[in-house]
Amino acid sequence: MRYSKQRETLLDLLRGTQSHPSADMLYTGMREIYPNISLATIYRNLAQLEKNGDIRRVITDDAKEHFDGFVHHHCHFVCDKCGSISDIELDEDAELSKKVSGLLDAEVKRQELTFYGICKQCAKNNAH
Repeated sequence: MRYSKQRETLLDLLRGTQSHPSADMLYTGMREIYPNISLATIYRNLAQLEKNGDIRRVITDDAKEHFDGFVHHHCHFVCDKCGSISDIELDEDAELSKKVSGLLDAEVKRQELTFYGICKQCAKNNAH
């Protein structure tokens, strides 16, 4: 795939945040730099960045797609109440990979785990 200044800017935008933005959020940010950019261009570039291994897609329970510019191994926590997505720095669980390999008679190459629940802020707000 040929070089694209817009794709590079989109990647910079993603790597500059830990908020796991949606395509619509990225579209809003990119329009500040490229006023005539289309949402279709955002989706096309996100797909290419994901295909290249430059970003990760995080899908929440409500099937909303969010994007992560940090591709090193880490897990995610999604709040069922506010929808926030947090990074969790956990090592891969070799025992879990071994168990899955045995169950499926397959080779596990990586793990991408997402945990769901109520975040600290929402739990705090509910307590009052």
